Amino acid sequence: MSKKVAWSVSSCKLGNGVSTLRDDNTDTYWQSDGAQPHLINIQFQKKVKLQLVVLYVDFKLDESYTPSKISIRAGDGFHNLKEVKTMELVKPTGWVSLSLSGNDPR
Repeated sequence: MSKKVAWSVSSCKLGNGVSTLRDDNTDTYWQSDGAQPHLINIQFQKKVKLQLVVLYVDFKLDESYTPSKISIRAGDGFHNLKEVKTMELVKPTGWVSLSLSGNDPR
């Protein structure tokens, strides 16, 4: 699916951008250096139906940098995004799954 997707982030520290967000290594990470909110934008070439978003977070390592809320928004473009899922996180450690279909497809 990655060839059909354009990834971008609202800001990042040098060396901690999209490539480290997506490298399948839990020892590397995206780190924003801008004002909140911190955003990850994923744009698809055509309409797709996502069922699951999975993120690795580790409060023990990241402390105050760990997200406390995840918001998934969808739409035809940046001008009409609507929130489709939110999740509050309290000191999360490990893989966090957000089901967008009502059922966990795993």
